Amino acid sequence: MSVADWIVLGGTLIGIILYGIWKSRGQKDMAGYFLDNQSMPWYIVLLSIIGTQASAVTFLSAPGQAYTDGMRFVQYYFGLPLAMVVICIAFVPIYHKLKVFTAYEYLEGRFDCKTRTFTAILFLVQRALSTGISIYAPAIILSSLLGWNIYWTNVIMGGLLIIYTVSGGTRAVSYTQTLQLVIIFVGMFLAGWMVVHLLPEGIGFNDALKVAGRMKKLNVIVTDFDWKDKYNIWSGLIGGFFLALSYFGTDQSQVGRYLTARSVTESRLGLLMNGLVKVPMQFLILLLGTMVFVFYLYFRAPVFFNEAQLNKVDGPTLQQIKTEYDGFNQEKQVQVRALSSAIKSNDNAGITRAQEKLDKAEADALKVRTTAIDYIKKADPAADTNDTNYIFLHFVVNNLPKGLVGLLIAIIFLAAWGSIAAALNSLASTTVIDIYKRQFRPTAPDEHYFKASRWWTFIWGLFCIVVAQFASKLGSLIEAVNVLGSLFYGVILGIFLVAFYCKRIGGTAVFWAAIAAECIVIIVFISNIVSFLWLNAIGCILVIVLAWILQLLQPAPGTVKPVQSDCA
Repeated sequence: MSVADWIVLGGTLIGIILYGIWKSRGQKDMAGYFLDNQSMPWYIVLLSIIGTQASAVTFLSAPGQAYTDGMRFVQYYFGLPLAMVVICIAFVPIYHKLKVFTAYEYLEGRFDCKTRTFTAILFLVQRALSTGISIYAPAIILSSLLGWNIYWTNVIMGGLLIIYTVSGGTRAVSYTQTLQLVIIFVGMFLAGWMVVHLLPEGIGFNDALKVAGRMKKLNVIVTDFDWKDKYNIWSGLIGGFFLALSYFGTDQSQVGRYLTARSVTESRLGLLMNGLVKVPMQFLILLLGTMVFVFYLYFRAPVFFNEAQLNKVDGPTLQQIKTEYDGFNQEKQVQVRALSSAIKSNDNAGITRAQEKLDKAEADALKVRTTAIDYIKKADPAADTNDTNYIFLHFVVNNLPKGLVGLLIAIIFLAAWGSIAAALNSLASTTVIDIYKRQFRPTAPDEHYFKASRWWTFIWGLFCIVVAQFASKLGSLIEAVNVLGSLFYGVILGIFLVAFYCKRIGGTAVFWAAIAAECIVIIVFISNIVSFLWLNAIGCILVIVLAWILQLLQPAPGTVKPVQSDCA
């Protein structure tokens, strides 16, 4: 990167840190540290919700996902708007009425302590693992740009995030996320404009869309039903609905965002607006990745996008592979121009002829690319041979003008900081409120819990750094995070739905039903019976059905305890 890029990058990041520290001044208790004394307006809640969900993984990996698999990933979000409506009706009023710090406090009043603790532990496990993956995403950038060892880069990135989160609390997270998202949206718009601007003369946005369509990259809606297909309209609407319902309704990293709102109405507005904004936002990010794919049809694409890894194993054999790959690249450039020309002139025969040749050149290039990946794996067994997460980064660093490169890199850092800070904040709040305070120190003064919250933020930060060290083998990060969440979210959601709507079912039945359902979900996943989105629906339904059966089998069912606001 140029000096101008480093100035933009450094200035943006330092400015965000100072802004967060300034906004968080005066926090002295848990109500301020975790809920900001419930003072947030709805638009801050909205941006905080988006900022928590849209991590560096979103802006780094999603364009690469579209590059390799087209835009069908957007179907993953189709169930989200309906989930927002359900949460606004069923979840938000209960949380606000009980004035809870975490979603899991409610479960003890409704069931018992063991159910509350088990649910909190499920959340802590999946959120900590997901956060470790999110730390790895920005570490990729520094490692790629500076040639640093990825493990030490994870330590540096995680350390900066720990300092940022421990010092700030929820107010710093929420307000900095607002500023971060403004910068992110501006930067991503500029990146989209630049990728179209850099296309050859005479090739505009509409021309690029037509080429992308011919190359099957605009596969926004897939109607074919297949249990093992990860992204189609059925898995998106049904599995995506259950996943979004659990993520936004029971995951403390999101619940903690809208619990900061001034009122139920402000929380609902933030969630409903998120339902309206998220799908088109993700569509545009994936469309950016599709445009990058078209760009690399017209211009030379590297045989492997993680060029730092490529340089580690460079040699005569790899040079020969690169030469062969460049030959197919040149053929693609010829045929994509012929295809575009035929489309403009409505020459159907020319379109068919050019597309057949372009498809063949693309297939041949992919075979050579597979050979290169096999060579990298053989030369360096520890190498990360999935470069999906590097595609957008490669385009940014090698094609955008000075200054804008620094801004786009800053965007990925900002997205990481916003989502990871919110996650660490939620991990600390759940640990302190649902486990430490409930099980070990129930009567300590509020100042003690405030200090413990900061220490637990620090401890979870260290744990997530350790997880990040193993994230290089997970492939597409955005998919890995969602797969991981799907292993737990359905079961957690099932527990909450039983709590809300199955008043005759008690704590013991739902506790054992949740354990059994979680085991079954993991077995189904390992057996690869269905795609991961369906695990959310399966886990939820299993908990409800098994809890109902177990309750019927109890010889003397007890009376379900009424909802209480204090579970201590």
